[in-house]
Amino acid sequence: MISRCSTWSWGKNLEMSELALRLVGGEVLGPDGLAREPLSFSDGIICEAGGREVNLSGYMVLPGLVDIHGDGFERHLAMRRGAMKDLGAGLRAAEAELAANGITTAVMAQFFSWEGGYRSAEFAAQFLEALARIAGEVVTDLRAQLRFETHMLEDYARFEALVAQYGVEYVVFNDHVPHERLAKGLVPRRLNGMALKSRRSPEKLHNLLQKMHSESELVPAAVAGLAERLALQGVKLGSHDDKTHEDCLFWQRAGVTLSEFPETLEAGEAARTLGTGVILGAPNVVRGGSHNGNVSAVDLIAMGHCDALASDYHYPSLRRAAFFVEQAGLCNLASAWALVSSGPARLLGLEDRGTLAIGQRADVVIMEAESRRLAATIAGGRISYMSGDIAKRFIQSGN
Repeated sequence: MISRCSTWSWGKNLEMSELALRLVGGEVLGPDGLAREPLSFSDGIICEAGGREVNLSGYMVLPGLVDIHGDGFERHLAMRRGAMKDLGAGLRAAEAELAANGITTAVMAQFFSWEGGYRSAEFAAQFLEALARIAGEVVTDLRAQLRFETHMLEDYARFEALVAQYGVEYVVFNDHVPHERLAKGLVPRRLNGMALKSRRSPEKLHNLLQKMHSESELVPAAVAGLAERLALQGVKLGSHDDKTHEDCLFWQRAGVTLSEFPETLEAGEAARTLGTGVILGAPNVVRGGSHNGNVSAVDLIAMGHCDALASDYHYPSLRRAAFFVEQAGLCNLASAWALVSSGPARLLGLEDRGTLAIGQRADVVIMEAESRRLAATIAGGRISYMSGDIAKRFIQSGN
């Protein structure tokens, strides 16, 4: 475990206190690319000089990853059917995975949905309570995003109260009601599976879906009012899976500033034209396309319609996507890495991180230069992950 104090030292359990280090010999990523220059930090902040030297020859030193939307933590909280009784233990396990993938700031996208189970309103409250409880015990900066299903008209007040109670800073509006099939009088696909997850009978779930679909005309005014109230509280707002220019225009007028995973070229272009920040899925990039036939993230990046990449459902894809973008010749490494560091930090209003400039948070990823395997992650000047030869170098530097 890592703890803070005024100096740093290694104990028999390899405990490390507050770090004051000077990383030398490595290739440090700046706005102009990689350069062999030292990087110093102390008290959790990047500084001009000072600290104990650690030789990082053969390694790259890059800004820590900022994951603006990820729900990969769900599997740590809900094992098959049902949820863990100790959500704190699950969140700690998720934090270990985040750190092992170079993520130093993680926005954990939790549903508030009719889907029930670990995506239910009740579970959202339990999740926020657990996150608040363990936030000071972990190294990675864990932040909550609530994903609100817009057709839950009877739950607007409850949702708004939950946001206020836990000081949620980021809300995204979703609509996963299968409107197309319901409009045709068809039974939604995978209804039995959805019912099992929501702990309802298929009949009760079908009735609920039909009710929400029938009230669609009431949703625009209701969600616009909710968005206005949340924006007045300083909550950052996002839309999800936009399909058309009209979708993007509606959300922009409602005060939404971020568009997550636009599904079409039309929506991606519209969001860019309207000045809305565009977030694309890193797995889409790594896979070479969407898993469900939507617009390719690579195509949108090539057109300049991307401000940030998000892990979505797969944490390892975040750093892999940045390298993929560079290797595909879409941009240089500095610009590609900005999509997973300074880009998402800017969209979130986190001006203290995302680069390795003096005065920024000491959020650092260290990778083997040749293999580009992740070797260490440092978040706020504290080690959250370290493995392999680099651990030996850090230990020897303390002797």
